Amino acid sequence: MTVPAEITVTPEDATFPGPFEGPEKLLEVWFAPSFDLLPEPSTPLKKRVPTHELDKLDLSSTNGESGDGAATGGIGSSVKRKGLRIVPRAVWEEMLDIVKCKVLSVVEGDELDAYLLSESSLFVAPHVLILKTCGTTLNLLGLHRIIEIAREYCGFTNIWRCFYSRKSFFFPERQSGPHKDWRDEVTFLDSVFCSAGSAYTVGPMNRDHWLLYLTSPDTLPLLPSDSSLSNSSFRLSLPCPGRPPPTYQDQTLEILMTHLSPSARAPFFHAEATSSGSSLTGHELGLGISTRLGIDKLFPAYETTLDSYGFDPCGYSANAVIGSGMPEASSVPGKPGGGYFTIHVTPEEGWSYASFECNVPLPMASSSSTPSITPSSSNDSVSRPHLTQLIRNVVGIFQPSRLSITLFVSTPPSSSSSSSSSSGTDQGPTSTSETEARAWQAFSMDLLGEGYTRKDRIGYEFDGYDLVFACFEKRGWVEEKVQ
Repeated sequence: MTVPAEITVTPEDATFPGPFEGPEKLLEVWFAPSFDLLPEPSTPLKKRVPTHELDKLDLSSTNGESGDGAATGGIGSSVKRKGLRIVPRAVWEEMLDIVKCKVLSVVEGDELDAYLLSESSLFVAPHVLILKTCGTTLNLLGLHRIIEIAREYCGFTNIWRCFYSRKSFFFPERQSGPHKDWRDEVTFLDSVFCSAGSAYTVGPMNRDHWLLYLTSPDTLPLLPSDSSLSNSSFRLSLPCPGRPPPTYQDQTLEILMTHLSPSARAPFFHAEATSSGSSLTGHELGLGISTRLGIDKLFPAYETTLDSYGFDPCGYSANAVIGSGMPEASSVPGKPGGGYFTIHVTPEEGWSYASFECNVPLPMASSSSTPSITPSSSNDSVSRPHLTQLIRNVVGIFQPSRLSITLFVSTPPSSSSSSSSSSGTDQGPTSTSETEARAWQAFSMDLLGEGYTRKDRIGYEFDGYDLVFACFEKRGWVEEKVQ
């Protein structure tokens, strides 16, 4: 892949000189619990993509023509677009202009489009949009436009769930808009969701902590343009319309790492390649890093489409589509469900940072009773890692002195939960108690071996989700005091 010539590839707009803010702002907007439970349009569509155009909708450029290698299909991709995936790339790019970032390239999976951005990533599935942006981007200012686009192109009026989260910033004084303070971000989100939203601080306030805002299911959002819905009663969470629960378990792992070791940071500086007159593109630099560090081997190659980029003079981003791109059973016969992972690295000393996020459903630990993913050929004998193995592999690449790990796992509706033993079937999500216990045990004291010590382990039970947060530090490490 190459980057379109008109895009200036820098990890941050030039109007914000100085240290770069690596920790991302993560916004997830769900319009249905899963792609097979998409709601019918509840309002007439203002913008309609003709049916005969859907199968040939091209994301490679803003004008629908093939871009300069800036998009690729996933492995075995057979794109059948619906929901949010019918929205043209140019429309998403207009939303990203509000956020202050640009598209570098796109991977088209069977159920997911993965946009690699100048500041992190955008993922679009039929029923959910995930926007992860770093630096001083204005992530939340894209929310109004996302909701408008969903109304105009898909007829979606209600939001099933909205999640917004981030780690504490290194340089909060450099942020702008609602991102200057967590209270401002909560106020902004409350203006859209009102009493349907709740805000949480997870972890110690005087050290690294994690901030979370989430809404209750099926909410009618209020935009500034919705003058006719100004009555606060319209802003409350609406009664659930009786959609059946998804038949899979939503699981998102996020590893946020700081104070990377010098040897781990070194591969992400590209001064040698640029000073020698090398003509390597950002995608070629990214591919070299991915191969050298084993990032391309985190999941089996036969089911992974990896899109990575090396920034000048330093930095790295990667998106990967695994299998179909979503955890649900694939609509492509014989193809297992999958997901994505995304990595972003800011390697400068003093504020070094790396993040890893993945939603591929994985067993908590290796088990002979856990079915493995069948390789596509006899030469592909590698299976997907279990959760603890994946965490150790990622931490081994970046060698942080401090890291936090969050695991968000969906739980079945309370009406279907029971303290009684299960019926023995393997269908559907596991019980709430089993899910909570497995997630809690996954972050044990010895998760990362003798080289790390666990500082915190905190659990939350939300409506429909369990969260486990843990913070680890290298044994014997002492953080330098800022003068």
